[in-house]
Amino acid sequence: MEERECPSGSYFVHREILDELRLDEVAQKGTWSTQPPLGERVKESLRCSVPRLKNTVQSWVPVLEWLPKYSIRENAVGDLISGCSVGIMRLPQGMACALLASLRPMFGLYTSFYPVLVYFIFGTSRHVSIGTSSLISIMVGSVTERLAPDSNFIVNGTNSSVDFDARDASRVQIACSLTVLSGILQGFPLPPPFPPKTFLGVIRCGFVVTYLSEPLIRGYTTGSACHVCVSQLKYLFGVTPARFTGPLSIIYTMVDICRLLPQTQVPELVVSLVSLFVLIVAKEINDCYKKKLPIPIPIELIVIIAATIIIHFCDLSTKHSIDVVGMIPSGLNAPQVPQASWFLEVISEAVALAIVGYAINISLGKTFALKHGYKVDSNQELVALGLSNTVGSFFQCYSVTCSLSRSLIQESTGGKTQVVGVISSVIVLITVLKIGALFEDLPKAVLSTIVFVNLKGMFKQFMDVPMLWRTNKVDLLVWLVTFLCTILFNLDLGLAISIGFSMLTVIFRTQRPRYSVLGLVSGTELYLDTESYREAKEIPGIKIFRSSATIYYTNAEMYLEALQEKSEIDIGKLLTAKNKRKEELKRKQDKEKKKENAEKKAARHLTNGAHYLKNEEKASERLNGQSRVNGAAISLTEASANGLSKGNINWAYQHDTTTVDSDSEAGFHVDDSVKQASHCGDEEEEEGRSSGARTHSIILDISTTGFVDTVTTNTLKNIFRDFGEVDVDVYLAGCQACVVEQLETAAFFSELIPKTMLFVTVHDAVIHILQKKQQRDLMRDICCNTQM
Repeated sequence: MEERECPSGSYFVHREILDELRLDEVAQKGTWSTQPPLGERVKESLRCSVPRLKNTVQSWVPVLEWLPKYSIRENAVGDLISGCSVGIMRLPQGMACALLASLRPMFGLYTSFYPVLVYFIFGTSRHVSIGTSSLISIMVGSVTERLAPDSNFIVNGTNSSVDFDARDASRVQIACSLTVLSGILQGFPLPPPFPPKTFLGVIRCGFVVTYLSEPLIRGYTTGSACHVCVSQLKYLFGVTPARFTGPLSIIYTMVDICRLLPQTQVPELVVSLVSLFVLIVAKEINDCYKKKLPIPIPIELIVIIAATIIIHFCDLSTKHSIDVVGMIPSGLNAPQVPQASWFLEVISEAVALAIVGYAINISLGKTFALKHGYKVDSNQELVALGLSNTVGSFFQCYSVTCSLSRSLIQESTGGKTQVVGVISSVIVLITVLKIGALFEDLPKAVLSTIVFVNLKGMFKQFMDVPMLWRTNKVDLLVWLVTFLCTILFNLDLGLAISIGFSMLTVIFRTQRPRYSVLGLVSGTELYLDTESYREAKEIPGIKIFRSSATIYYTNAEMYLEALQEKSEIDIGKLLTAKNKRKEELKRKQDKEKKKENAEKKAARHLTNGAHYLKNEEKASERLNGQSRVNGAAISLTEASANGLSKGNINWAYQHDTTTVDSDSEAGFHVDDSVKQASHCGDEEEEEGRSSGARTHSIILDISTTGFVDTVTTNTLKNIFRDFGEVDVDVYLAGCQACVVEQLETAAFFSELIPKTMLFVTVHDAVIHILQKKQQRDLMRDICCNTQM
């Protein structure tokens, strides 16, 4: 390599042409490994020391790392204010979300306490607020209502009385079984010496979540918000619709609610409308003056307290039959082991809960981490969420994830660490122990309106539709399909269909990539798409072909078809024409061989006939001499006649000669037909080559290919073979090192396809071809223009 002075903004490079073999020599390619041998790694994993033990424990229990470094001066005030704000929000949201899960409100308070403490110990995000979530609650509610419907708890066989205590106890058991199973699926760390990123579970949710794109998550949460709204309409109107399951259940529920609208309980509707009005106005004030207010107005708590006081002292629950929360026992329940008998019944919903819960948690956690400049360990988050669900299930909690509204409040009010969760849990604990019973007269309609108002952020996601229409229509299609599938096929099946469709869009996009013919931009070594860049000109005789996606089994055949189309070389027609020429040439050779054999046979007959005549003449002379000596009178005429009769044998040779002549004429006629067939083959060849008749070399730019499979290897082999048979040389360029190794493993390189056909860049391949074809003038122009 040489360097020389060059003007600012430009560079000059002078080096030799590098194919793959020469590159290995110049760059000193090696097969060494940067990792120590397996034995050393095993010894290192089994080696124990105090620093190693400390790092291992801190990696499993992050609180031991950051809590000793906690700065009271910098963080205490902000965490205290934020913890109180979030704790106040947890009370109404916990009770409201419990209704979504078809459980009593006190279980929402339990869920807002135990899992938060577990996440404080094992979590790594400083700003997410773990606890109840409307989306997770509605998913849990769909399971509890399906497995423990009211019809299973009819008292005395009548339709008018339901054993609510037995029903609620059964639903709690189902919710706990579902929660512990989803926690197990989300991940349990294996003990040392296994690496920290190893998880024990039937499904590794971290792997599945990578296939949840942002449009898919936003479309899914928007569809889930619609399910939440429909499930809460019965509390707003005070009606009791029938329960539907399976596909289109939300449609059937809406139809049934519309049918029951004449039976609307007016008092409950009034309570709902008033609560909605107050909540919406207060939320808008919080948004408008959020920079001036030290903490947001706790409007949910104010509405709950006010509604409870009004209903209790006016005795509206008795006079107007307003549905209230009912008895809320004080204190905490003893831990119970979830029933494993429900596992088979809830396995599919547990998988969906594990995936959705982790996806929401990690997406919000990474968003806040990026904003505030710290790192969130996605694997540890999976462990923390799994342990929060598993431990919580023993204390009658259901599945949790982070809440967007609470997380935003936690961040905006100055929360900086996980201590916020502990402070908010203390507020929940005080409520459960001392003042929970005061909310027994709380109307369920008020809780449902709190759910409605908190879904505002999710419904704003409908604005994604016009934005995606302008930016990316494939993502728009994913959003719409996910939304519709979630609406029509419920949350679990809708999620599965949406993930499958999202993956299909990726496959289709790689299956139908953009194929380009590249041309050289004058004055550079850049090769760009000739259809996109006007100054990119093709090099005469050379076609440079590139695909925008990795070549693999789904698009390998289309790659070959596009190559023939772009290079304007139809391999099929060219091979057919070549085979015709071969057949005609073989036929001509066979005729010529037959002609040659006939000539040899005729010559042999001619020689035998001449020898026979000569012997006859000698015999006649001998007889004539004897007759003259003996005096016998023999007529000369008879002797001559006998001699001529013997000579008639030679006429047969004349006939054979005629036959040979006719064969020769036929042979010349065959030559004419061969010429005609050859001319026909040439026409087919011209048609097969189209305007690419002058193409003598093809360069395949495979720099976009990240891996090769067996189909790709065979396709490339066929390209080299087929184009080689029609006298077109094929070269590879821009191949990544990992792809070269895969090609070597697949035995791609051979005597017919040596490594010298693989070049580092397209420009190396072009210069090599021009040198090989001895196109000195064109090579001089290219080398001078690019300053090589």
